[in-house]
Amino acid sequence: MTRHAAPTHPTKPNPQNKLVDETSPYLLQHKDNPVNWRAWNNATLAEARDRDMPILLSVGYAACHWCHVMAHESFEDEGIAALMNRLFINIKIDREERPDLDQIYQQALSLLGQQGGWPLTMFLTPDGQPFWGGTYFPKEPRYGRPGFGDVLNALSEAYHTDKEKVGKNVAGLAEAMQRLSSPQGGGEITVEVMDRIAERLLQEIDLVRGGIGGAPKFPQPSVLNLLWRSFRRNGDGRYREAVLLSLTRMLQGGIYDHLGGGLARYATDADWLVPHFEKMLYDNAELLGQLAEAWIETGEKLYETRAHEIVGWLMREMLAAPDAEGRHAFAASLDADSEGVEGKFYVWDEAEIDEVLGAESNFFKHIYDVSAAGNWEDTNILNRGHQMGLLIEGDEQRLHAARQKLLARRATRIRPGWDDKVLVDWNGLMIANLAQASQVFAQPGWLKLAEDAFAFIDKNMRDSSGRLKHAWRATPDYPKGRLAHPATLDDHANLARAALMLNQATGSDGYLMAARAIVADLDAHFWDTRAGGYFFSADDTGDVIIRTKSANDNATPSGNGTMVEVLTRLDSLTGNEAYGNRAADLLRAFAGEIQRNFFPLANLLNGNDFHLRAIEIIIIGDRAAADTQALLRALHSQPAQNLVLQIVADTSHLPATHLASAKTRIGGKATAYVCRQQTCSAPVVEPGDLALALSRRGDLG
Repeated sequence: MTRHAAPTHPTKPNPQNKLVDETSPYLLQHKDNPVNWRAWNNATLAEARDRDMPILLSVGYAACHWCHVMAHESFEDEGIAALMNRLFINIKIDREERPDLDQIYQQALSLLGQQGGWPLTMFLTPDGQPFWGGTYFPKEPRYGRPGFGDVLNALSEAYHTDKEKVGKNVAGLAEAMQRLSSPQGGGEITVEVMDRIAERLLQEIDLVRGGIGGAPKFPQPSVLNLLWRSFRRNGDGRYREAVLLSLTRMLQGGIYDHLGGGLARYATDADWLVPHFEKMLYDNAELLGQLAEAWIETGEKLYETRAHEIVGWLMREMLAAPDAEGRHAFAASLDADSEGVEGKFYVWDEAEIDEVLGAESNFFKHIYDVSAAGNWEDTNILNRGHQMGLLIEGDEQRLHAARQKLLARRATRIRPGWDDKVLVDWNGLMIANLAQASQVFAQPGWLKLAEDAFAFIDKNMRDSSGRLKHAWRATPDYPKGRLAHPATLDDHANLARAALMLNQATGSDGYLMAARAIVADLDAHFWDTRAGGYFFSADDTGDVIIRTKSANDNATPSGNGTMVEVLTRLDSLTGNEAYGNRAADLLRAFAGEIQRNFFPLANLLNGNDFHLRAIEIIIIGDRAAADTQALLRALHSQPAQNLVLQIVADTSHLPATHLASAKTRIGGKATAYVCRQQTCSAPVVEPGDLALALSRRGDLG
């Protein structure tokens, strides 16, 4: 297990450290550092300009292991802190609170020829322009990296004595970042182009262990989604097997928490055994949606079981503080570390398992790869990586009972840090996938969980003018919560999609109205009227040096890709062709980027698949009636990625574009029509006939 160097804590509070006034758990972790940390704000930038001092910008997040390592080694060290305070204005940013700033400076680091990540350590001019940077720097030279003190001295000297060189770096980076924020447009992205891209991406799959490439291995949900859509389009079983293999290996590997549920952020090895132990809300949100699709296709009990476990984890460990009505949204993450040790909360010694389980211990240890020697750094990461599925029901019941005992024992340990802030974009991902999974697995409680989270955000995360904000957190000083930071493209895109998935699951017009209002705000403040596409930051976000515009996926799917689906859904649901035209404009704004590098564009391509192949199911009937519910059960047994569902009591409630088809009930029964591009099937009244029609078309996925 990775242990931190012993921290050198300051002997007294540092009144020059201003992070004590922040609400971010990550920033508060640093409030007692001897470093004179500042938050990113206009006053801090003005101070840097007034004193003509370069800025040292440190970006991280609460669950980041190497952020903790650098903090213990350098930011808690009196000598390093004194050097930082003398030479720089020091700013600390939570990348989850300010993804717009993180995106800018990660892009700058990439342009310097370095791989991005966290902690991000950037050196800026007093007006926030980057001129050099890196990620983790050790206190003393090692890992082929210079010592942090040497870096500080060199960069300070360069800024003060070689203004010309620094100026050239600044100008070159600014020009390059402007180019990257002006993506290459193009024409229609055809199905043939998407098939060629899928074929190329399939070559990156590890066909033995699943996932993409070697160590480290990330879940890559947008890429798996792209491959799954390729399978649904053309029936090629290679794509199906690549996705199912990847899902199964992840779900059985050590990257999955077999006691508490939930997936860690990534595996440090190629076998999915050793996780980077932090758990993020967004990974598990996307996994939940993929499990629903995989279960529909296969009926595999493993996928259903893991879906239930993930939601169980969400309800047990990830509900943030409630609002005045008792509603909860979802917290951001759980840390990798506890007691200064990575993974300590999650791993096991054989002797402790023997103690807890007694006579059941040998059976459990055989299934979960537990031994005296251990499978990682003299301890055991529970995993079932040698199994592709579950055991017979009786054996699984024995294992469940054993896991509950171990979970209870684990609960007595010192827990990892919990970042309980609410982020709109990550919550939007979870709400949408909960809504979908609730229908597939017939779990109305999951839908209630999703509706409560949406209501929490809608009621509590807007400013006085009604504009959406990005982050919220309750603290002892602010028990009703504090809003922070302007909402981004991803906040609006993911929340709009969440509203539309709730509309599909409930039939409530309120969710459709909410989605339209969110998109109206996005169009007013984010749309690039010159070249098309959405900027990441709003037009009135005043503290960014550039408004980036990209369709590249990062740790989460790109907002521009998500908006293609959102706009296409709205076109279908409202009959307003302006939405569909904007979706087409959005795709054209980024289409040329595919020729440069399609690897990070998976979510845009998935949106394009939805735009080209969306299938609308119109059911005329009473949603609560038995015959309508029977049709819905048949519908939810089929792939749903490209589904747009409307249930109306009569045709007068349909958008004008659908009335020409003269849809009516047949024989007084609830009646379904399967429509694509304004062309609809013959009416269907029997659930079996609807399921057969959908499976025969093969185009819902």
